[in-house]
Amino acid sequence: MKIHSNPQNLQNYQTYLQVVRCIEMFLQEKGYLKLDLPVLTPALIPESYLEIFETEFRYFDTLEKLFLTPSPEIFIKRLLSDGIKDCYYLGKSFRNSEPNSSLHSPEFTMLEFYKVGKDYKFMAQEVLQMLSAISYQLYKKDIIVYQGKKVSFHKWEEYTVAEVFQKYADVQPDELFHEKKFMKRAGEKGYEIKNATYNDLWSQMYVQEIEHHLGTHGYPTVLYDYPVQFAALSKPNADGNTAQRFEFYIAGIELGNCFSEITDAKLQATRFAMENKERKKSGKIDHPVDWEFITVLENGLPESTGIAIGVERLGMLFTNVATIEDIKLITIA
Repeated sequence: MKIHSNPQNLQNYQTYLQVVRCIEMFLQEKGYLKLDLPVLTPALIPESYLEIFETEFRYFDTLEKLFLTPSPEIFIKRLLSDGIKDCYYLGKSFRNSEPNSSLHSPEFTMLEFYKVGKDYKFMAQEVLQMLSAISYQLYKKDIIVYQGKKVSFHKWEEYTVAEVFQKYADVQPDELFHEKKFMKRAGEKGYEIKNATYNDLWSQMYVQEIEHHLGTHGYPTVLYDYPVQFAALSKPNADGNTAQRFEFYIAGIELGNCFSEITDAKLQATRFAMENKERKKSGKIDHPVDWEFITVLENGLPESTGIAIGVERLGMLFTNVATIEDIKLITIA
């Protein structure tokens, strides 16, 4: 990797800074408290779908492993449990083993904010209001043009995950939520199922057949109710198959991931154990599990909802550029 300076991006970068200011203005006017949080931690929430960065603290003979945070969640939920109400973090997060692309770099800016006493459906409307507010601040209207196509923030295009799999991939709900039936259906559609897992095949089908359709019909798309296997930190729905999670998309680009937060310590501990087992099975970097997080839940995490949003991706869309590199003055690639 090399360091690259990009002075030609100055105007785009200035627009990106306006987007960041609009985000903070919106959240602070809504009463969210800004948090300054660490990016190094001695333990992490186990998440099987992502890889982390490991480093080491040294002082004479003292050696201690530390890890760059892929999300500020482990800190924020401690504060929520301690009585801090609506709050947000806007700063750096880190994820390893994902190549630089037009939409991702290993070090990225994340917005994560939490609303106490509300659920994921409320948060969807809060996010839509924020998108509209940014658009009005920048362009005096709730419509942007991205890569030649209009996107209005007047409303969501709303689907459940089951509905988009049926609509775009011809997979029925009884197949989607049944691992053996889903793998059989994937094989019928031409996917390589030998040595593949349900998670692998689900993700492949989602990316190849569904994702590029989302947020492409004049409005951003919000996609509700993911399978419980893909929502380890989310409150389950009564159907037993899905969890209270949504993602939202503009122009086929995933921008944010939201949960109604789990408050059941026993359920969360079970999911932690499962996720940690999957991490080890896949050969990912071994890290201490933040079991104190379970104690936080036992002590009483309030009913709440939280969302994580990729700020560079949001800036890219509002600046109408094709890659996040086009809004940066310094890149490492």
